Amino acid sequence: MPPGSSELPAAAGFDQRVYAAVGRIPRGRLATYGQIAELIGAYGCARQVGWALRRLPLPSNVPWQRVVNARGQISFTPSREGSDWIQAELLRAEGIPVDGQGRLPLGRYLWVPPLEDAVDG
Repeated sequence: MPPGSSELPAAAGFDQRVYAAVGRIPRGRLATYGQIAELIGAYGCARQVGWALRRLPLPSNVPWQRVVNARGQISFTPSREGSDWIQAELLRAEGIPVDGQGRLPLGRYLWVPPLEDAVDG
């Protein structure tokens, strides 16, 4: 790595691609972390999508709450510092039912972007 350079610009670029893709999810629809990774051409990077979304300051104009895991569930963990509960409430406000364990009907609310929306990595 050249002197004075850092990996931050690459991470910031990845994050911006994630935020742009997530910003296209319509209200009342859901996507998975893996789906967003594939949409931006970062196959196999679902976990990195999750970390990019965790770096968002709250509140945010990026509809981060619309991204859930592939099981159709919100992960409730102390490390999320309450954002898991915020996510559930935001989704309910959009009309997406979320049960007490964070499960939601992913099949019914899954967003399927047009093929031409795929971004080259």
